[in-house]
Amino acid sequence: QVQLNESGGELVRNGGSLRLSCATSNFSRRNYAMGWFRQFPGKEREFVASISWEGAVTYYADSVKGRFTISRDNAKNSVSLQMNALRREDSAVYYCAADERDAMTMALRPPRYWGQGTQVTVSS
Repeated sequence: QVQLNESGGELVRNGGSLRLSCATSNFSRRNYAMGWFRQFPGKEREFVASISWEGAVTYYADSVKGRFTISRDNAKNSVSLQMNALRREDSAVYYCAADERDAMTMALRPPRYWGQGTQVTVSS
């Protein structure tokens, strides 16, 4: 059973930075895309960023471009999301995701595997 475990969510001040991490386990295929989504209260989960298996291809939502950076370490089966210049509107539950399809498909269609989510709160 594929497992994804996020960590790093916390309360941070407006304009601050935060780094989320996610560890995966029991993935049967060698190549899989990973990504991050977020969900605001009462809203559907939305795409934030995705990254290809080799890390060469990344995609970002327009709302986070230039502020967030996704990266992965395949030796550690992990993916991270560095979030800078955080705004109050970034407050949400952030979910790690993985899928056997490519990073671009993850940006367009819901991925197959999800973590349990980690809360990020940006205060004024």
